Amino acid sequence: MEITVPDRARAVVVGGGVAGCSIAYHLARLGWTDIVLIEQHGLTEGTTWHSAGFVGQLRSTITQTKMIMYSSALYAELRERTGLDPGWRGVGGLRLATTPDRVDELRRQVSSATTYGLDLHLLDRAETAAMAPALDVDDVLAAGWLPGDGFLEPARLAEALAAGARGLGATLLTAVRLEAVETVDGAVRAAVTTHGRIETDVIVNAAGAAAGTVGRLAGVAIPVVPIKHQYVVSSGGPFADLPTVRDPDHIVYFRPDGDGLLVGGYIRDTETCWDASSLSSPRQLFEPDLSRFAESWTNARRRVPSLRSASIAKVVHGPEAFTPDGEFLLGETAVRGFWVAAGFCVHGLAAAGGVGKVIAEWIVDGLPEWDMSTMDVRRFGAHAASRSWATERALDAYSRYYDIVYPYQEWTAARPLRRSPVWPRLSTLDASLGEKAGWERVNWFGWGSSFAAPRPRGWAGHNWSPSIAAECRATTEAAGLFDQSSFAKLDVRGPDAARFLSWVCAGRVDRAPGTVTYTQLLNERAGIEADLTATRLASDHYRLVTSTASGVRDAQWLRSRSDGFDVSIVDVTGAYGCLCLWGPQARDVLAPLTDDPLDFGFMTARSFLVGAVPVLAQRVTFVGEFGWELYAGAEYTLTLWDLLLDSGVAKPAGYRAIDSMRLEKGYRVWGSDITPETTPTEAGLSFAVRRDGDFLGRDALLAAGPPSRRLRCLTLSDPLTVCLGSEPVRVDGEPVGRVTSGGIGYRVGASIAYAYLPADVEVGAEVEVGVFGEWERATVVDEPLYDPDNTRVRGAAGTTRSRPVRFAS
Repeated sequence: MEITVPDRARAVVVGGGVAGCSIAYHLARLGWTDIVLIEQHGLTEGTTWHSAGFVGQLRSTITQTKMIMYSSALYAELRERTGLDPGWRGVGGLRLATTPDRVDELRRQVSSATTYGLDLHLLDRAETAAMAPALDVDDVLAAGWLPGDGFLEPARLAEALAAGARGLGATLLTAVRLEAVETVDGAVRAAVTTHGRIETDVIVNAAGAAAGTVGRLAGVAIPVVPIKHQYVVSSGGPFADLPTVRDPDHIVYFRPDGDGLLVGGYIRDTETCWDASSLSSPRQLFEPDLSRFAESWTNARRRVPSLRSASIAKVVHGPEAFTPDGEFLLGETAVRGFWVAAGFCVHGLAAAGGVGKVIAEWIVDGLPEWDMSTMDVRRFGAHAASRSWATERALDAYSRYYDIVYPYQEWTAARPLRRSPVWPRLSTLDASLGEKAGWERVNWFGWGSSFAAPRPRGWAGHNWSPSIAAECRATTEAAGLFDQSSFAKLDVRGPDAARFLSWVCAGRVDRAPGTVTYTQLLNERAGIEADLTATRLASDHYRLVTSTASGVRDAQWLRSRSDGFDVSIVDVTGAYGCLCLWGPQARDVLAPLTDDPLDFGFMTARSFLVGAVPVLAQRVTFVGEFGWELYAGAEYTLTLWDLLLDSGVAKPAGYRAIDSMRLEKGYRVWGSDITPETTPTEAGLSFAVRRDGDFLGRDALLAAGPPSRRLRCLTLSDPLTVCLGSEPVRVDGEPVGRVTSGGIGYRVGASIAYAYLPADVEVGAEVEVGVFGEWERATVVDEPLYDPDNTRVRGAAGTTRSRPVRFAS
């Protein structure tokens, strides 16, 4: 049959798996019916067809959980919408725990599920046996039961989504391959296929394990790593009544499959499959590798006694698309109009409905309903284009798929990569290093390891050191020296710099050169897209400083809104180091090193020499103490570090101390306390929003009126019980919110948590926080807890109303 492609389409979706079909379906539901989906083979013949089909709703982030919850509801409704059975089987899901730490993980998941609106039950051994009599549960300490879980039949789901898309007017074409992407001025103009050219402004790369190959056609690096994943199906047995089961301590999962049992696992030593034929052939499978699969198969037979007399009837060993951090890759790339929806790390079938929803909303409305920052393709830097780096990280993420992830746990794969200029000094100072966005960053230094501070209870004490408390103490009593060179720095230049930033920034940035403004970038719904400082260096030059992992995303966000403005936006992160000198004796450290006066005020900046080092000094703090952010060229930064430490007054300190002190001051962190789903009013940041003038998000902010929720500061009754994030908060026995971030404030001697609560929950209210299954008493308190009058920040002498340091040596 002759295939004819249209000359023009509003969007072209590349890939006929469940993700591509879902995107086509959801675009059509939003009114974009003039769309074309192309698939080089038949529908579902890429990675979709061999998916194990598990649908487990509870995930590590609230957004991914919402996506899968939405998907589960959609799958249950697709039969009615299309007349086709999508193969949804809502049999429920069990997750087993055979170690005390895994039980703690389940307890934490139960708490998180409460905040997400999921009905997750914690079962004991007897209840687990009653729920699934076919299991040997002698070593099971507990199990999580989620009745809304289940599994899908991949081909049926894709067919139902495809039928829904066609029914709404979309065109789906098979045996059509994308051969080139035409671009003009960095934007999509056409998709060139094996059957003709389609003029379009939007191409969505939903090509699964081949997404990297498709990305290269547009000149875009997509860090998708094809990894071999294996499962087997047993011969028949009494398995039909089993729910889906995950046994992470034994790296195995299973579910009914016809008369048999589908058994899979995340082996520790899998392989990549970069060979082009493995990504270009339909229904590609590899030869069985049962020696590698032996551990998972043995553990499954131990867990399901009736499996011991069964044989392996089928082996499915195919390519799956993994990413360097185990999260999806979603969103628009640096080429305008070229979108990606890939890297689903085996659980893409579960989230495919949600993926279609958010990508369609993003394209049509400019914003998805939910915060997509943890899955945004722009979260990676230029190094993600390296196949070797992406492969090493992805294999590491795969091998740890079922591991318990403790707070602040660090991984070593593909490190070190990005290093601050002070790197040569870190080994001599016994630095404990972490990594963010490829940057090596100090968590704490060893000099304070003998400090007398009690270890936090439970998981919060796993990756912890008394040095954190010691560094807080040193910063409070003398001075701390922090290396924040990893923070992203964007230079905005041009005749329209002030006019442009006045449009995209909620704060007043059109001020005199030398002024620093703390501000947010808001989206059209008044959600916070970025949280940053803007320093005016000249009439036509600003420097924006944003979080380490947000530089690529924020730069692209700004560029996408710069049409009509004569500005350039350049990432200069690597060109400058940033050393932060904070504490009451910071002036005593800096003054002998410069001939310039240090009398400029808070939230202002000045350039001068420190020794022979040219420095831009900003009177800004993220710890609530007097001092400066000192920016120097990368070639000078190590010299500056040595000069500042040679005084013997300042102590080197790390990011964990910063996090403790910022909690005490109520400083928000983007991505947890504030997100694109929260407004400045809700987050307590109205002081940073100007009252006059027009700016992006202003209309939505005004139209929203008084908020129904507010970010509140809580102190827990037990100062050593620490919130890690996502814990439920209840009032009068009813869940009303969830924790966004938490930790110990060493200067005030309290366990602090922040949570969005109903606006009528006032300061002084007694609440309860669910920490690992236990309800801890907490109090809503006024903020900031430390130095509420900002006398220390501004450098004034005298005492503050904060309590003294409790964890003294």
